[in-house]
Amino acid sequence: MRAHNELATAHHVQQDEPDGRRLAAAVEVLGHLADATRLHLLQLLAVEQDVSTLAAQVKASRSSVSQHLSRLRLAGLVQARREGRRMIYRITSDHLTALVADVLDYADHTVRDIPHHQATP
Repeated sequence: MRAHNELATAHHVQQDEPDGRRLAAAVEVLGHLADATRLHLLQLLAVEQDVSTLAAQVKASRSSVSQHLSRLRLAGLVQARREGRRMIYRITSDHLTALVADVLDYADHTVRDIPHHQATP
């Protein structure tokens, strides 16, 4: 993990100014997060789960959840594996897990009228 953090730090130093491809990739990911059901699914998929379990938690039909999961899988944001007759899904990246948690924390501050943390200069 330390090696990853050192590599990430070095990468951030080199990439202070995002290029067009990085911005486009970020916009694509954020576009997938811009749906309440998909955002909720990504939050839940920090732990592996099947479609039925997810459908019950997001209060949507299995068909609807399957369609959202298919879109997220095609985008590379979730992975699936077969376990007998069931498909088990999980989020693909700790970075994505952190992004989802951060955006939900930000929303929590907004909804509850909690002052936001100040950016450090």
